[in-house]
Amino acid sequence: MKDSATQLAIHGGVPLYAEKVHVGRPNIGDRAHFLSRLDAVLQSKWLTNNGACVQELESRIAQLLNVRHCVLVCNATIGLEIAIRALDLDGEVIVPSLTFVATAHALQWQQITPVFCDVQASSHLIDPDQIEALITPRTTGILGVHLWGRVCDVERLTEVADRHRLKLLFDAAHAFGCSKAGRMVGGFGRAEVFSFHATKFFNTFEGGAITTNDDDLAKRLRLMINFGFAGYDNVVQIGTNGKMNEVCAAMGLTSLLSLNDVMDANRRNHSAYAESLRDIPGLRLLTYPEAERNNFQYVVVEYEPLAGGVTRDQLIDILWAENVIARRYFHPGCHRMEPYRTLYPEAGRRLPVTEAVAARLVVLPTGPDLTPMDVAAIASVIRTAVLAGPGLARSLRSGP
Repeated sequence: MKDSATQLAIHGGVPLYAEKVHVGRPNIGDRAHFLSRLDAVLQSKWLTNNGACVQELESRIAQLLNVRHCVLVCNATIGLEIAIRALDLDGEVIVPSLTFVATAHALQWQQITPVFCDVQASSHLIDPDQIEALITPRTTGILGVHLWGRVCDVERLTEVADRHRLKLLFDAAHAFGCSKAGRMVGGFGRAEVFSFHATKFFNTFEGGAITTNDDDLAKRLRLMINFGFAGYDNVVQIGTNGKMNEVCAAMGLTSLLSLNDVMDANRRNHSAYAESLRDIPGLRLLTYPEAERNNFQYVVVEYEPLAGGVTRDQLIDILWAENVIARRYFHPGCHRMEPYRTLYPEAGRRLPVTEAVAARLVVLPTGPDLTPMDVAAIASVIRTAVLAGPGLARSLRSGP
């Protein structure tokens, strides 16, 4: 992979960028502001255990998302596991396979069977029409994923969940700052779980949050992230250590300052990609509803190669050789990763859309460090590779 033939194919052996341009490159924000907050944390000598920064960040996120409760956690995977346990899910939970593997792991880790559901071809989101056929007496919940910041059909999912008395939870790792019908993601279902990992457009270095409008659930979540403590020396239930520390919360407060600027830069880049990739054969850029708020942190392309042309994976190789670190999220789908391909070997038979989409996806870099000129240059590489056709494909297969 990334051999010299790939580099020779496009730029005569000289990569487009001297340094790598990544999908998910971290946004740092106002360093002076962060360092000032960090100094205050060190001065206070209160580094964790629900300190001032955590409390402020929880309050500001809850206000931004218009929810009653925001519970910060050390990362979104732990957040999912805690939310799943707090909702008393067990048996089987219906979930898409086209997602980051942590969504499925959070269930399987707790000996809950993830029942993989297909997605809609146009949106890549869990298909409500496929869910009822998967419900069994062991089904206790539905775990939807707001993939790419596009929001699930929450109305249909809520209707199905209510009718079958299932609990509805959302993995909102991609959807911070996004909306559906004018309502911010954060208050759908029983709870929603966000990721604030370094690769997300809004980050706390490492971290996440669980949001809910359910007072009793929020109380249980707060017990569970702190070993079950309900006051000094008073453990009232089983719990774990899921807390966010003060340094990560300080980074989150810093990131909030540039939230709208980053979203605006991502929107600008997405528009530039739409213009620059227009009319390239076999390419479809995933769009976002103009009436909704979106973070635009993912530039998602479906690529169907021309007859004899470069494949999706060869196109990725070409971009990597130019130091454009594109990704093929979420190849090949959770159901084809371990332990799921061994535990549920027949899952792929009911996931034709998932398998087709996973074979076509290319996710391209964006972020404030990328300019429209950079976007045009990346698109030029893609256009050249796609239009070069069979000759380029043969040279990549044969090597230098």
